[in-house]
Amino acid sequence: MVNGKYICEDQDGNLLIFIDKVDEKALSKDPLFTHCLAVVKVGNDYLLNRNKWRNRYEIFGGCIEKGESARECIVRECFEELGFTSSDITYLGAMRFLLKPDYYSKRERIELGGLYGITLSGTASLDDLYSSVADKEEITDLALYSQIKGKERIALIDEKLLEYY
Repeated sequence: MVNGKYICEDQDGNLLIFIDKVDEKALSKDPLFTHCLAVVKVGNDYLLNRNKWRNRYEIFGGCIEKGESARECIVRECFEELGFTSSDITYLGAMRFLLKPDYYSKRERIELGGLYGITLSGTASLDDLYSSVADKEEITDLALYSQIKGKERIALIDEKLLEYY
């Protein structure tokens, strides 16, 4: 935390501490770097996915694999989760989190993640987008933020991250 302050706390007690303009290559080499997330815009709205295991809507992304850079991670995750490859991915900065014990670790810990922005054509339907999702074991649905806000469970930190793109 910075001076006891943070940006957002989620339903599980995890804290988004800050987002900083750390160089993308430097982030990739930081030992605290563990994952990347992507805010996906469709027209003036945002695309979210329902995560099967957490039973809530989230933005896209996932953990790095051994030897991956931040950019390689987000490109791979976009292919796995959205079924597309694109070089039109904008690096927005490095997110610093204080994470509670969970599936990945039994200890509270600090992690860094890369935050990216992607803009999709507003002409694609949700059905078309969902048909291209490769990881249907994890992603069970897609929705536009405006259609589910206040009606469905949304990851609070992810909802806050929408503001950065």
